[in-house]
Amino acid sequence: MEKISSLKHLFVTVFLSNFAFNVVTPAITDITMDAICPSQDKCSLAIYLSGFQQAIIGLGSMLLMPLIGNLSDVYGRKALLTIPVTLLIFPSVIMAYRRTTNYFYAYYVIRTLTGMISDTGIQCIPIAYAADCMSEENRASAIATVAGVGSAAFLCSNFVARFLSTAQIFLVSSISSSAAVLYMTIFLKDTTRHINKINYDALNQPILANDDDKSESDSSEGTPSPINIPSFYHIISLHKSSTTLLLATFISFLYGLGEGGIQTPFLYFLRARFQYNKDNFSILMLICYGGTTFSQLILLPKLAHIVREETILSLALIAGFSNMLIDSIAWAAWVPYVVALLPMFLFLAKPALQSIVSKQVGPNEQGIAQGCISGVSSFANILSPFIFSPLTDLFLSERAPFDYPGFSMFCIGLAWLLAIIPSIMISWFGTSNSRHIIRDVLC
Repeated sequence: MEKISSLKHLFVTVFLSNFAFNVVTPAITDITMDAICPSQDKCSLAIYLSGFQQAIIGLGSMLLMPLIGNLSDVYGRKALLTIPVTLLIFPSVIMAYRRTTNYFYAYYVIRTLTGMISDTGIQCIPIAYAADCMSEENRASAIATVAGVGSAAFLCSNFVARFLSTAQIFLVSSISSSAAVLYMTIFLKDTTRHINKINYDALNQPILANDDDKSESDSSEGTPSPINIPSFYHIISLHKSSTTLLLATFISFLYGLGEGGIQTPFLYFLRARFQYNKDNFSILMLICYGGTTFSQLILLPKLAHIVREETILSLALIAGFSNMLIDSIAWAAWVPYVVALLPMFLFLAKPALQSIVSKQVGPNEQGIAQGCISGVSSFANILSPFIFSPLTDLFLSERAPFDYPGFSMFCIGLAWLLAIIPSIMISWFGTSNSRHIIRDVLC
């Protein structure tokens, strides 16, 4: 855990921004239903609108995250992290002011536009920041700690939401996101990526470098150029630069497909099946993220020194499939509460995957690498609502071809089950052939 304490200001920023983002989650389903279909437990329009929003946010994230990640390699992590954290403020302010139908649609539009950057930006840029500051052997622990702080924020936000009114929830979200911007502006320092130029041989050259880049670097003292905006060709080249990165791309897609399914369709499934409301969702998330916080902050940093990340990834995906399988056949309202502890293992998958990817690229490519993987996951989030929203609506209605209301939940778990295949292949190929060794990383 050496040097992880040096990331304390990053942890505070991650906590405040994730708190602001997540505190509204338990209330948003009820708000959407009340604005669109008041006094109803089932509403196809609400499911499709939420799914459409998720798809648009995913499309925007897919296009913007590689760009933002690359710009963070050029202009610094702090400058680019400020953008998504600041954008979190605006949607919450609208709903804190008023929650009529017209204001809900205004929130819907603003939330969709800002979510393209904020939703994924507050996740992937801190990972690149942590990777800048840590050596390879400690990187998995640092990435797990960043993820754990985010989960702790989710846990605390849902605990707080349990005792707040809807108006107070959005007010607290606005205050927290504003505090995050202020705190990082004052205390968070940008990283300095220092590479030992004496030992910086051809093996360690950046994957995306070309001949022009090399000639420029000789005369510009290694300062990144702001015109190096990643093209589609560069992004494909990055994914194809190693077998491990290519397999990680497939895993990220399948994981994102399942993750997209539990963002909205799962909540509406519980609402329709067991009449869950804001308080039920809050309790469920408290259980889920209580275990997740423990596993990411305590369990994974210790396991990372004993078990390979590839093994952790495979076990996490198995836990995710088991969780959704049981939820799909849940026979009582208490069953989702019991199996809500399984995500404490499922949510180890993303930090394990991010650690694997981080070790495959050079120190000046951490931002674009994490951005590309996040972009692939966002692309899966585009497809997910088009698959799982109609499927959820169909099997919750009288038009279902067979009696299995939770069939869409089973399909979500199936995506994670399929992701086990490339994760096992990563174990076969191994990650020891990382193209870049960071010999000296300073903050």
